[in-house]
Amino acid sequence: VEGKAKLYVTHENGKVSLINFLQAPTFMGEVELLNSQRYSKAIQTVTKTICLAIPIDTCKNKLLTDVTFLRYLCSFLSEKATRISAKYTQNQAYPLENRLAAFIMLSADDNFYKEKHTEVCEYLGVSYRHLLHVLAQLCKSNIIEKQSRGYIITDKERLEKLAELN
Repeated sequence: VEGKAKLYVTHENGKVSLINFLQAPTFMGEVELLNSQRYSKAIQTVTKTICLAIPIDTCKNKLLTDVTFLRYLCSFLSEKATRISAKYTQNQAYPLENRLAAFIMLSADDNFYKEKHTEVCEYLGVSYRHLLHVLAQLCKSNIIEKQSRGYIITDKERLEKLAELN
C-alpha cells in the first residue's frame, strides 16, 4: 500500500540476486496465488512500508473465481511483464551512466542512495570497476556526493534528465 521494497531470489546454489524494486501500490505473491508451487524469494523494505496481508489458504478460491479481481491481476501482470522486458532492452540500448541514474532514482530514499555495489553490478550487468568509474563521474559532475554510508543526490534535476530512458 505504501513504500518501496527490493525483491530477491535465492538460486539453487545459495546465491541471492536482486530481481526488482517494488513500489506501492503493488501485489506481492501474485505468482504463488496462481500457482501451487512456492518460490524462494525474499523481500526487503527500502523505505517505510505498509502492507496488507491476505491469507491465501482462506481466500484463494474466492479470489480465483472473482472476475473483477482476475481482470485487474491480468492487467497488473501484463504491465509487470512489459516493464521487465523494457528493463532488459534498456540494459543493452543505453550507456551505464543513464541506467545507473535511473537505478539511483528508483532506489534512493529521501535523496540518499546506499545500495551495495555488488548487487548493483549484477542488477545492471556491469563490472565493479565500470560502476565505480561512473559513480566517480557523477560525483565529479556534482550530481551526487559521496558520504560515508552512500551518496546524497545533490542535483536531482540533472539526475532525472540522465535517467530518462525513452
